[in-house]
Amino acid sequence: MSEQTNPLGAFLSARRALVTPQQAGIPDIGVRRVPGLRREEVAMLAGISADYYLRLERGRDRRPSVQVLESIARVLQLDDEHLAHLLALAADAPRRRQARRRREVVPPGALKLLDSLAQPAFIEGRYFDILAANDLATALSPGLVVGGNQLRAFFLDPAEQAYYPDWEAMTACFIAALRQAVGSDIDDPRFIELTGELSLASPRFRQLWARHEVRGQVGTPIRFDHPQVGELTLNRERLSIGGPADLMLVVYHPDAGSADEEKLSLLASAGLPALGTQPAVRPATA
Repeated sequence: MSEQTNPLGAFLSARRALVTPQQAGIPDIGVRRVPGLRREEVAMLAGISADYYLRLERGRDRRPSVQVLESIARVLQLDDEHLAHLLALAADAPRRRQARRRREVVPPGALKLLDSLAQPAFIEGRYFDILAANDLATALSPGLVVGGNQLRAFFLDPAEQAYYPDWEAMTACFIAALRQAVGSDIDDPRFIELTGELSLASPRFRQLWARHEVRGQVGTPIRFDHPQVGELTLNRERLSIGGPADLMLVVYHPDAGSADEEKLSLLASAGLPALGTQPAVRPATA
């Protein structure tokens, strides 16, 4: 049974593989065919039968109680974000299939706000598509151009990867955030298309996706290695845009009075796009 048809089982299996017997506080006995805990060990530690846990992983019991899920989460050492994801997966089955792709539309007010910002800024969709961007964002990084997708750029474009000295940490962050954003809505055609493409083309994506990490993105410093101004560190803030769509306004800003502020000002005054890019096209409303 695939992840699409049994997301709860896929999540439990992946997270079980990440917990060692030592971490769970039990003896490591016998030859293990797979990493992590055995199903019967999870069941024992959670206080449920091995047969019931097997039914959960195989998608034969899709309405476990919250108490059972919390016991399993304790054994699998899930934090609050992963527990919330687990509860959502269990509560959502059976799911209604979506036949049509969601259309993401940027509100006019958000576009006006974007135009007014002096810092690099862009608006991203649920799957990290760039829906709108100001010129300085495009000058900062070639992946921040309208019509682009940050996941495709991070995993498939070596030129884009070179802009980020902390590329490995950033890819892990984005995949965990994608898991959280999508939740149990994995029948969305856009999600299937994007993850299918990346799974085929990127070993790094396959490795991260198999871990089922769930974590929201928070404000954090991001390092860039820019071909024109050198290395600079900017703070990244993500602000939710009101409305039915899951859109975010992302703003990069330097610490006041820092060398990074000077470099960003130099980039802005140069008026040059990042190497290998075309000028940003705005507004984008779909």
